Amino acid sequence: MPVKRPLYFLLVGVFFGIVLLKSGAASWFRIYEMFHFASFHMFGIIGSALAFGLLFNQLIKRFNVKDLDGNPITQTDKNPGIARYLIGGTVFGIGWAIAGACPGPMFALMGAGYWPVILVFASTMLGTYVYGVVRDRLPH
Repeated sequence: MPVKRPLYFLLVGVFFGIVLLKSGAASWFRIYEMFHFASFHMFGIIGSALAFGLLFNQLIKRFNVKDLDGNPITQTDKNPGIARYLIGGTVFGIGWAIAGACPGPMFALMGAGYWPVILVFASTMLGTYVYGVVRDRLPH
């Protein structure tokens, strides 16, 4: 892998972190407002991200867009079923509500000097490890 590629991804990540911080999407208070239905701010950010994701997904499919290596971008069909999405989304939402941050803003918050987020990051890594250990016994 050329050196330019990791640098490119690092710069995109730094830009994304700055956008998260400046938009207020990484703010614990904004997340708190969202979970109490007291403000539309976060719902607007999430809704616009969803709309752009749907739009760009359709553009990739219709125009056969290729990745940076020139390979076609393909999508595999998901297994039908709703239980895993409901359970996974609920666990994710509870963790998000307790921590006050989802995985994207965690790095931006650490980069901005909010050091208590290191505990949230460590908990996320522990949860990921535990999932890896019990994954084969879960109903996927």
